[in-house]
Amino acid sequence: MKGLRASIAAALLVLALYAGLIVSLAWFLDGAILRETLLSERTLFSVRLSLLAATLATVLALLLAIPAAYALSRHRFPGREATETVLEFPIIVSPAALGAILLIFFNNPLGEWIQENVLYFVFGFAGIVLAQFVTVLGLAVRMLKAAFDEVPVELETVARTLGASPWHGFFTITLPLAKNGLIAAFILTWAKALGEFGATLMVAGSMAMRTETLPIAIYLRLSNADLEGTVALILILVTIGLTALYVARRLLGKAAYA
Repeated sequence: MKGLRASIAAALLVLALYAGLIVSLAWFLDGAILRETLLSERTLFSVRLSLLAATLATVLALLLAIPAAYALSRHRFPGREATETVLEFPIIVSPAALGAILLIFFNNPLGEWIQENVLYFVFGFAGIVLAQFVTVLGLAVRMLKAAFDEVPVELETVARTLGASPWHGFFTITLPLAKNGLIAAFILTWAKALGEFGATLMVAGSMAMRTETLPIAIYLRLSNADLEGTVALILILVTIGLTALYVARRLLGKAAYA
């Protein structure tokens, strides 16, 4: 009983820690400044840019993560262990360092050729999407692999014995059964991309009304000692992020119950 109470107390302590940090923002919350900040053209630009970049980065990440995660879940191939290890790279390397690696890459001959002949990334919208894509890709693959691991391999085997091709079995059996996990992976990956700061700052910079995502806008407001405006932007980001996490938890809960 004491162990149960101690574990519950620890869980409530975690809740109190993060909830307390959010509630502490109310000290600098000004209603007039909040309305002015929320309705300003600059804030609306940051919100639109953040939503667009996060959505595009997440879609691109999932397009690569789905086949990669399926391969890691179902097959044994040379380099599999190395691939699973590299998935932790964005965790052990800070986002700022990851962004610095990207920036350095675009200063070598291959990176310069890509920027001159394919697409220019540094200090532009493409750089925001790339920074977020690289940051969230590992998370997307890990979550999708877990979703595919929950689908029994026997169902795919039976489908193939009945004449279904591997691709047909994947799209008609594996994906539908992993649907909730896929949706949850999309939402959580999107939420992480939305809050990405370090890599974005390194690759795209912090130019107002150009590469000013919500995290960058918070950084710029705080660097100008505008605490009330900073709090308003933080509340926007926290509201969007927590809403996405709530939806993901509901989906994960339904998947677990099923």
